[in-house]
Amino acid sequence: MVTPGDVGDLDAICRLLAASGLPTQDLSAEAAPAFLVVRRGTGIVGCVAVERCGEFGLLRSLAVAVSERGKGLGDRLAAEAEQLARQVGIARLYLLTMTATAFFEHRGYRLTDRAEAPEAIARSTQFSGLCPGSSSFMSKPLPQAKGAR
Repeated sequence: MVTPGDVGDLDAICRLLAASGLPTQDLSAEAAPAFLVVRRGTGIVGCVAVERCGEFGLLRSLAVAVSERGKGLGDRLAAEAEQLARQVGIARLYLLTMTATAFFEHRGYRLTDRAEAPEAIARSTQFSGLCPGSSSFMSKPLPQAKGAR
């Protein structure tokens, strides 16, 4: 089950991200984006975050423990992150990835020219420093459900 993370999960999230080769330098209790996590026993085996950047969102830190890969957990985490973004009024998600371009293309994300990044996304720590320029920059519109505000 995907549940909201809390400040007490930050160390476990950082360990999972580091084991997956993802950056953690900008994560702190005060500045941590809104994480969603999957727990097995007392551990965290999956996580993802949506970092709000003005009217846009940055999907980041999607990681699944090696022992849990191939079970659809990454898809479930991405879907939950997209739903969370919709609920808070984000109409487009952006992301940067070095290794998961095909995974995100399968989920409807499209390669986007970095020069087209909205200013709020371009100012994010992920975009401006943590993720190399060789990362794939991708985006996906998030249509709001009918009747949603």
